[in-house]
Amino acid sequence: MNILLISDIHGNYPALKAVGIDVATMHCNHMLNCGDSLVYAPFPNETLDWLRQHRVFSIRGNTDDRVIKLIKGKSFKKPSKPEKRIMYTSTAAALTPDNKGYMLELKKRKLLRLGQTFIGLYHGSPADHEEFLCAETPEKRFRELAKETSCEVIVTGHSHSPYHRYVGGVHFINPGSVGRMFDGLPQAAYAVLTIKKGKITVTHHRCPYDVEAVVQAIADHHLPPMYGEMFRNATKSN
Repeated sequence: MNILLISDIHGNYPALKAVGIDVATMHCNHMLNCGDSLVYAPFPNETLDWLRQHRVFSIRGNTDDRVIKLIKGKSFKKPSKPEKRIMYTSTAAALTPDNKGYMLELKKRKLLRLGQTFIGLYHGSPADHEEFLCAETPEKRFRELAKETSCEVIVTGHSHSPYHRYVGGVHFINPGSVGRMFDGLPQAAYAVLTIKKGKITVTHHRCPYDVEAVVQAIADHHLPPMYGEMFRNATKSN
């Protein structure tokens, strides 16, 4: 059984589409998404339509949380800078009724049993929705988290840091960010979890996508150009 693992799409449909094409020959049985599906690239409906069409198991991330607040008619304090807030408000305003309903149904975590394997989906970590778990996170922290779960596999996002750590009998996996890597390489990141005869293996992948289509869309929507440069250079905006 092959399982596609994705996270942190950030509205970058060209990158998500490229991942779908790249993974097509791997014949994945399931697709799991650890949140932050929206905000920063202006393709919210295309992104959510793809997730819905492919029946992806999805949860919400912290950027999604703010969009959901806007859908509910509420507001948020941070980010406070206008050039950042507009990325959220423009996203929420663009959503179709069906996609607004989809967002409102998303939870912060999801526990799955796929075959005989129990898998937990979290955005930050099982302990904290916004905890950053990275490749460099000390083993002690993973061991603490392993003691608190009955899952064999924990998949997280949020840090945009690809890793696979096996600690305390638990496989901790972050597939990296589909739409917004920060390592200077403007390519989509994803992972494939393979379960065969009880053995678990993980492969991390990168694939190119049409970055300039994202840059142009940001300009066409009259959004701050700094985000176009963020995608072009694969660096974090200020």
